[in-house]
Amino acid sequence: MRVIMMGPPGAGKGTQATFVAEHFGIPAISTGDIFRANVAEGTPLGIDAKRYMDAGEYVPDEITNKMVRNRIDEPDAEPGFLLDGYPRTLAQVEELDGMVRFTGHRLDAAVVLTVDNEEIVQRLLQRAEVEGRADDTEEVIRRRQEIYREQTEPLIEVYRERGILVEVDGMGEVDEVTKRIFEALDVVPQS
Repeated sequence: MRVIMMGPPGAGKGTQATFVAEHFGIPAISTGDIFRANVAEGTPLGIDAKRYMDAGEYVPDEITNKMVRNRIDEPDAEPGFLLDGYPRTLAQVEELDGMVRFTGHRLDAAVVLTVDNEEIVQRLLQRAEVEGRADDTEEVIRRRQEIYREQTEPLIEVYRERGILVEVDGMGEVDEVTKRIFEALDVVPQS
């Protein structure tokens, strides 16, 4: 299974990605986790990425694309993968198409979690408090939502036109959302 998880920041993609990846026996690849790890380790990539993350901006495509390409080329991703947080732009869609085509496969599904925007703001503010995430201020959260609407929402239509979009209600208890995703994906043919 080669699947991407989409939805605005705070929709629960990361939480659901873990369950979906485990269900299909594939790695969950989160650009956010990779960025945070690099920031924590103080790598050159992390230093560059931190400037954008602190401002609520997306990390530039050239950095993100290289990182994703390297990750899906690893042996554990050969039977498939779940991408969380990528692609975020139309240019990244084209880049990912090339990466997947190179492996002789195709994307099987693009799952988009639909959620209420104001609930997302409250979720992220609560997560920031619990996890001590300095980058999750209300201003930054609202900026991320704005960028998502401008740059990433158009991808939903691209995947709808390709016939691989799977829309799932992301509201409710975690296990309810997980069940909805499994029901939707278990009938998707895999490449």
